[in-house]
Amino acid sequence: MSKEYEILKESFESIKEKIPFKPDVALVLGSGLGNFPEGREIFATINYSEVKHFPISTVEGHKNRFVFLKVGDKNVVCMQGRVHHYEGFDTKEVVRPIRLMKMMGANILFLSNAAGGMNNNFKIGDLMIITDHISFFVKSPLIGENIDEFGTRFPDVSKVYTKEYVDLIKNIAKKQGVELQEGVYTQITGPAYETPAETRLLHMIKTDAVGMSTVVEATAAAHMGMKVCGISLISDVEKDTGEQEVVTHEKVQEAARNAEKKFIPLVEEVIKNM
Repeated sequence: MSKEYEILKESFESIKEKIPFKPDVALVLGSGLGNFPEGREIFATINYSEVKHFPISTVEGHKNRFVFLKVGDKNVVCMQGRVHHYEGFDTKEVVRPIRLMKMMGANILFLSNAAGGMNNNFKIGDLMIITDHISFFVKSPLIGENIDEFGTRFPDVSKVYTKEYVDLIKNIAKKQGVELQEGVYTQITGPAYETPAETRLLHMIKTDAVGMSTVVEATAAAHMGMKVCGISLISDVEKDTGEQEVVTHEKVQEAARNAEKKFIPLVEEVIKNM
């Protein structure tokens, strides 16, 4: 048994009596989805501080807790706040919540984030289905001793994002009249935003959106055999000409608030139909 798996077992044991049900779906509430639990019956909440060996986010606006609720007939565990590599956590620690939700019983991971738009056709407030990803100098969470209880040493990640759910998101968005983009998401280390030279390079490698999360989480989920889907909220646009406004955390949060009215109903309906 690997050391990381021993840590995860202790994490699970420390809260297992507080888990109200076996979740069907694990939902990471990124920017634009932070208020997803509001107005719903909440069956339980577990603060990350209650979980043994658990990382706690230092980023403003992250509530640092698991929320257990129903969406239609689906049992859902939500991460209301995620941790990031740029906060000083090793990527193994960053994906610890994902692995713990799998241990709870979730077999589907729904990821969301705020991202910078690299595609010249994107505009602020767009939603983009993630169809593939690139890790841009971010350490893989699978480096080190393999957790055999979760998956193989050399996992196939050629189909991380489940086509069945990509198609489902497209169909429901069409019914709701929500315009969707789709493309490749790249994770950078952060916490600094991209320099103009980095932006040009990201355009050259055909990145459609860039952010500081998600790829390591999706990689860990794929290693465990989870079905994965993800949506990025485009919070700013960085054109290949170098034209862009100065990006701030406050502007990202403002874009997220403005997108909530279309983002939350879309995610809710997708989960109901999973």
